[in-house]
Amino acid sequence: MSANGAGSPRRRRLSRSGDFKRAYREGSSKATRYLVLYRFDRSADDESEIRLGVSVSKKLGDAVTRNRVKRVLKEAFWSQVDRDEADQDFVLVARPGVGEVIDTDGLAGAEACVKEVLELGKGGKRST
Repeated sequence: MSANGAGSPRRRRLSRSGDFKRAYREGSSKATRYLVLYRFDRSADDESEIRLGVSVSKKLGDAVTRNRVKRVLKEAFWSQVDRDEADQDFVLVARPGVGEVIDTDGLAGAEACVKEVLELGKGGKRST
């Protein structure tokens, strides 16, 4: 796991519903078959570290499956994200099917999915 993975401080994650709502309302989104990525700018007075939120629907499976998908997506995100985007927060929304990718290809499959959606998101900061 990366240095910024499981042992990282809690402040590097989005956990409040208000943060997620703001991402959906104010952020730009890019979607692939398996993931939707919302990115949004934070105000200048916020802390300078990137924060990540992950949303996984009950359509993906039971709690064990959803938690595994979240854990693997977080690890894949931190290995792929560009640290120069420290003034932004991200929300990853898992779509049905990503669980099968993770089951068959593991972390490498998740990294490929995350890389694809991050590359789409680099085009423009405010397009949906």
